[in-house]
Amino acid sequence: MNKSILKISMVCLALLLASCGAKKAMVNTSNGVAVSTPKAAQSEELQKLSYMQKVSDRQLYQKNVVADMSFSIKAGSLDHTVPGSIHMRKDEVIRLQLFIPLLGSEIGRLEFTPDYVLIIDRLHKEYIKSSYSELDFLKENGLTFYSLQALFWNQLLVPGTQKVSESDLKDFDADLHTAGQTVPVTLRNGKMTYQWNTDKNDGKILSAIVDYLSDQHGKSNLTWNYSDFTPLGVKFFPATQSFTFSTTAGKKAQTGTVTLNMDGVTTDSNWETQSTISPKYKKVEAKDVFSKLLNM
Repeated sequence: MNKSILKISMVCLALLLASCGAKKAMVNTSNGVAVSTPKAAQSEELQKLSYMQKVSDRQLYQKNVVADMSFSIKAGSLDHTVPGSIHMRKDEVIRLQLFIPLLGSEIGRLEFTPDYVLIIDRLHKEYIKSSYSELDFLKENGLTFYSLQALFWNQLLVPGTQKVSESDLKDFDADLHTAGQTVPVTLRNGKMTYQWNTDKNDGKILSAIVDYLSDQHGKSNLTWNYSDFTPLGVKFFPATQSFTFSTTAGKKAQTGTVTLNMDGVTTDSNWETQSTISPKYKKVEAKDVFSKLLNM
């Protein structure tokens, strides 16, 4: 095990977050002027809304998702797989823990909460703890924790909001006439485009694609695939999640793939949401770390 695994992991999640920047979605209200809509168009809109409700209704009722996992990362010449675990509590925390193979000791922890990002390197006794606004690379996107949460929980998202409400569903466009068994669902917001590929039969989200164009950071693309849906209560949760990103941030094209293969997914609630940092650990400035990593 070497330090590059943790470093690349941090970059993966940093670029991931940048790809799901959360700015308010623009909605055309036609300046309050009523516009007559033909009956055929009204019927089409109702069909789309009905389908969007089906997609939205697949989200889990549970507040906790806990599982052992295999964490795999491929980025450039790096190709590693280590054991780990994932703990998620809705609206509170997403925690990924990485372990040393065979020994089982924790070597790294990646934690996201609504207020901060925490990265702990136990091997070298270092940590980063910063608000989203303190990370220069991410600040431009006006991030929130909730966009990332929606991706991990296999749900739709509306940038800048905590959750997708019934009234938000009308802002999504569903292509019900596409051939095959997949229905693309899209949401556009300025320079960002979100697309969810959904199963036409039951509405489950099979993949999420985020395209982002920034004058400062270039182009970024995130593709998040879901598979191995396992029962969790009366709903289903994707036990295998794989996200691939590509970006031109840092003036150098970069790409990488992270795969989480979860095993024994449960709704266990007997765990603490906040990690404790030893006073012996050294705090590393996030700005310096991400600046160096993105220019490697």
